[in-house]
Amino acid sequence: MRRFNLALLAAVALSTGLIAVPAQAHGRSAPLGIENCTSTACHFDVPPGTYDVQLLLGGDSASSTSVTGETRRSLLPETAVAAGERTARSFTVNVRTPEGEPTGPDGTPGLDLALGGSAPALAGIRVTPARHARQIFLVGDSTVCDQPGDPYSGWGQQLPQYLREGVSVANYADSGESTVTYLSEPRLWATVQPLIRPGDLVLVQLAHNDKTTDEATYRANLETLVAGVRQKGGNPVLVTPIVRRWFNSDGTLNNNTALLVNGLGVDHPAVIRAVAAEQHVPLIDLTAKTKSLVESLGVEGSKAIYLYNEKRDNTHTSVHGATVYAGLVRDELVARHLVPKGLVRVG
Repeated sequence: MRRFNLALLAAVALSTGLIAVPAQAHGRSAPLGIENCTSTACHFDVPPGTYDVQLLLGGDSASSTSVTGETRRSLLPETAVAAGERTARSFTVNVRTPEGEPTGPDGTPGLDLALGGSAPALAGIRVTPARHARQIFLVGDSTVCDQPGDPYSGWGQQLPQYLREGVSVANYADSGESTVTYLSEPRLWATVQPLIRPGDLVLVQLAHNDKTTDEATYRANLETLVAGVRQKGGNPVLVTPIVRRWFNSDGTLNNNTALLVNGLGVDHPAVIRAVAAEQHVPLIDLTAKTKSLVESLGVEGSKAIYLYNEKRDNTHTSVHGATVYAGLVRDELVARHLVPKGLVRVG
């Protein structure tokens, strides 16, 4: 049915130009098509939920279009279309309140999409409630979250562009959170856990702000999160934290500051690896992956991954860096058979 809808969308658009496709939004009759768009943005008056978005890109001239949504989430990578051609693309998006960080402002009600790229051109669009989408929940801190403003970006903010229709990212990462605060803040874990459905993935990356958390507490908090996911029938995935860009004089990363060993001597990545092994939980060793990448880029080359040039910030990533790190997560999701290869964008 999905292929048929896209083919129909393409056929109608090629014959009539810009189109409007009516659809149902959670029982409400509303046209959810091109009439909700300008040349640079679309707004759909829909309630919180998960939606499939089918797009037809292209125009009379050569075009190149990317799509972001809600709070600066990258939903579709820049896609080039030759003059006079049309290309169908689709993705699934999570709409919620607040639309960005869970403890931040509510944002704009409904679904907002922004058309970017060097020459954006939208020929048709259809938005419908997702019936069988699989959700990927993200539990994390500022290096993962949907950052509200430039130049910051979390890797979770860039992950959706790597996923096709049928998989949605619900990013509940929040700036400044540790395992302690994430479990205690009602807008965080107490809000996320009831939303988890059987088969959903829940990726947990919390470490950067556990600066004063002792090892026993840190370990117990991770185990609590794992048990809570499993209680709802979800699949927990533990993620070691991205490294900080903190070099030794020999060009390697500092074993303490860069690799997240706190002031109490707690080696966060080591504890995460141990809990994953003991609890038989899939592990994405993002510490090892990002360490290898940052060291290979060197002192100068790695500045573009972080916000060193803009903010002298060696912890938070740029849009470019977050996109690169999201690609590492995508690769691990596929390699560990957590997401089918057919639901992932590789290019």
